[in-house]
Amino acid sequence: MVVTDSVTVTKRNVIKIRRVPDVLIFSTLSPIMFVLLFAYVFGSAIKLQGTSYREFLIAGIFAQTVVFGATFTGSSLAEDMQKGIIDRFRSLPMAPSAVLIGRTVADVVINVVSLVVMSLTGLLVGWRIRGSFLDAVLAYVLLLLFAYAVSWMMAVVGLLVRAPEVFNNASFMVIFPLTFIANTFVPSENLPTVLRAVADWNPVSAVTQATRDLFGNTSPLAQTPDVWPMRHPVVTTLIWVVVILAIFVPLALRQYKKSVSR
Repeated sequence: MVVTDSVTVTKRNVIKIRRVPDVLIFSTLSPIMFVLLFAYVFGSAIKLQGTSYREFLIAGIFAQTVVFGATFTGSSLAEDMQKGIIDRFRSLPMAPSAVLIGRTVADVVINVVSLVVMSLTGLLVGWRIRGSFLDAVLAYVLLLLFAYAVSWMMAVVGLLVRAPEVFNNASFMVIFPLTFIANTFVPSENLPTVLRAVADWNPVSAVTQATRDLFGNTSPLAQTPDVWPMRHPVVTTLIWVVVILAIFVPLALRQYKKSVSR
């Protein structure tokens, strides 16, 4: 029952995206803007040994975009709570968890579209996949898995707040430093000591480094931080995915039950 109900809710959310194309349009325009601005504005100012900044950049843009894409889960849940749609779901003979599963899975679709658009834009500005086909597929899978885990974090926040506007402000205050105090746009060794320590253990840095390694966009001349997460970024990313899901899936389900019982 949970599976069939989740599939139904997922279809509902995907159809909603199709009927409100503004969400999809602006979610894809934003990464295009980031790719072009960083590639052409900062690309000429930042020099890296053994590789171009544009190839270094794309993995960071990918990671930032899927994390921001995960916020659709929270904002959509907050909007559904505000409009009373969750109350309608509660009156139906369906598994409560299906609402959250369907919402998070549907947002994976948005991130898939964003990744396709970003990949094409990256190819236009000079980015290339230097690794094998299987490594590239694994890189995309890691990005989507990480985004899915973050979606459950955003689900908890979306169920705690009372309006999507509040959620947007709250999530921005957390996600913006999380994606910038990392190795997304500059090598972490270029950061001040305290920020470098934060960046090296930042889960966004792990998924970014894993993506770079798998795409083959790293240079043998580049210095890898001597910390475990950066030495084993793929494993670190998978660990973070498991930990985030183990913590926030139960929290989201519990908060959903509290929210619908008000």
